[in-house]
Amino acid sequence: MRRARSLIRAPRRFFGTSFGSAVLGGAVVGLFGWAAIAAGWIEAESGSTAPVAAPLATPVADRDGDSNLVNEIYRRDGRGVAFIQAEQPARPPSPFDPFGRPEGGGTATGSGFVIDTEGHVLTNSHVVEGAESIEVKLGSSDASHSAAVVGADPATDLALLKVDAPAERLHPLALGDSSKLQVGDPVVAIGNPFGLDRTVTSGIVSALQRQIQAPNGFAISDVIQTDAAINPGNSGGPLIDSSGSVVGINSQIRTGGGGGNVGIGFAVPIDTAREVIDQLKSDGEVEHAYLGVSGATINQTVIVRDAVAGGPAAKAGIEAGDVIVGMEGERASSMDEVIDAVNAARPGDELELTVLRGGDERSFTVTLGDRPR
Repeated sequence: MRRARSLIRAPRRFFGTSFGSAVLGGAVVGLFGWAAIAAGWIEAESGSTAPVAAPLATPVADRDGDSNLVNEIYRRDGRGVAFIQAEQPARPPSPFDPFGRPEGGGTATGSGFVIDTEGHVLTNSHVVEGAESIEVKLGSSDASHSAAVVGADPATDLALLKVDAPAERLHPLALGDSSKLQVGDPVVAIGNPFGLDRTVTSGIVSALQRQIQAPNGFAISDVIQTDAAINPGNSGGPLIDSSGSVVGINSQIRTGGGGGNVGIGFAVPIDTAREVIDQLKSDGEVEHAYLGVSGATINQTVIVRDAVAGGPAAKAGIEAGDVIVGMEGERASSMDEVIDAVNAARPGDELELTVLRGGDERSFTVTLGDRPR
């Protein structure tokens, strides 16, 4: 069996904490208290505050202080950005509706970007989830092209589309290296906020190694935080570095309940997307490692709240109430560290956990499973 040792013994990369609330495609989502790896449930609470006006984005400048860098990035990369319209089917009428009227339906809009000359477009899975038809406009063209979903991964909120468009309209964006980002680096976002297509905003990398909640309730690790203005409709669009390469996929914002940008946006790192793209192209779905516990961090102590019956952790002997004090021989001080370790591993990898139970220290080797879909 492959072991997760090398993944754990790397220097700790996560020093932030989960946020209290985030907006995913316009919906308020809470990240509070118990963090779950197992069943995908993270207890949430939502709140609301008065709408806050979006702050002015920090200008992006190149090394010579040329403020036209944003313009250059937009001119070069804007033609590879997609405006996505996903038609959602209406739900059957409620049995309590005497008029038998269908519910829901309508058009969801979002963003994406071309990644190759074959017509593959990357976006967020929540943009196209449940769509019965998808239309895509590329760059500044008003021509619509039909698209099909190659595959989607709700665990990272990514989806891969195949667009039926002429070769001359396909302008792939260069994919960068998100591991080289540093706090303070300038970035540019291009997308379609509130349906306003071909909108560009700029800012900086505000923080790294954040965690956000995916549509299926699991946590996404190593997320990029930015103050570039991101709003509903920007979902799936590219976050671009000063060299013009994509370093992230804009996915969520934190609003405090106001529904608009307050300078805190989150992008899934492109390094995560690379792995997802390859699996979606070949299999149409993605495998993720699964530990099968939910827990919380209390005073730098990791407490197991539940070990899912029949899950990898339970099979190895982990029980509710255990205190995880170590992973692969190193101290564990937060549930976020456990989540990061599992997210970095693959099904079949082994993870050695040291726990306290009844005052005694015990070691367990868990063979990670395939996360439920």
